[in-house]
Amino acid sequence: MTTTLATERPGIAPRPLPTARRVGLRDTVTQSLTMGYRGLVKVKHNPEQLFDVVIQPIIFTLMFTYIFGGAIAGDVASYLPIIIPGILVQTVITASVVTGTQLRDDMDKGVFDRFKSLPIARISPLAGALLSDIVRYAIATTITFAMGYAMGFRPDGGIIGVVAAGLLVVVCAFAISWIFALMGVLMNKASAVQGISMLVLFPLTFMSNAFVPADTMPGWMQTFVSINPVSHLVTAVRDLVNNGQVGMPLVWSLVGAAVIVVVFAPLAVRAYMRKA
Repeated sequence: MTTTLATERPGIAPRPLPTARRVGLRDTVTQSLTMGYRGLVKVKHNPEQLFDVVIQPIIFTLMFTYIFGGAIAGDVASYLPIIIPGILVQTVITASVVTGTQLRDDMDKGVFDRFKSLPIARISPLAGALLSDIVRYAIATTITFAMGYAMGFRPDGGIIGVVAAGLLVVVCAFAISWIFALMGVLMNKASAVQGISMLVLFPLTFMSNAFVPADTMPGWMQTFVSINPVSHLVTAVRDLVNNGQVGMPLVWSLVGAAVIVVVFAPLAVRAYMRKA
């Protein structure tokens, strides 16, 4: 037995089907900011989401400074200009992993399925998730510098150098978060995103000049450190904070961030749009 659905009746004009409303650029930006605010509201109701950007810089700064300070620089005061930029870069880059894990978690819970039914730009939930994480990066940056100052660190680059270094790290972390956003969309579990991300980030951060001078490492490792993008970012932050100087490491860091956005942002958006 078959059933035929009548689409029109004799003498009655067919009812036109509703068409999807196109969302303009201005509305897309507004909706993305609204979704970013949603991310901040989630943090307000779940403050434990800030533990990594609040606790990690405190623990790592204390631990690395007092364990390695005397052995590497002779004393704690001399080691602070080396370790504070390294801790800052490590903390903020590691915090960008949360973008992918939370995105995957929201997708698993069906949150993005609910967004499909709303008359909003389909890209706004993804863009909002990345925008809200900028606040997390800023918190990690502030706490790292505050810890360094409490321990006696006095940056010779002044407030301008400190602010410029903080902005540089936030911009680079935002760019890197597109990589983890793509992983969050493609992978099936949030734990897989976090596990693989840490497996990649740990060698990049520890096999760099973030914690020890590169000339103390074996020759083959020095070669890797010299081309490691984390090393360029750490050097750029040190130049800004300690000397107020702008050099090629800063240029390479910004170029690298731009390349990451150009490559991974379209991939993440395309993958997300297919699933959204």
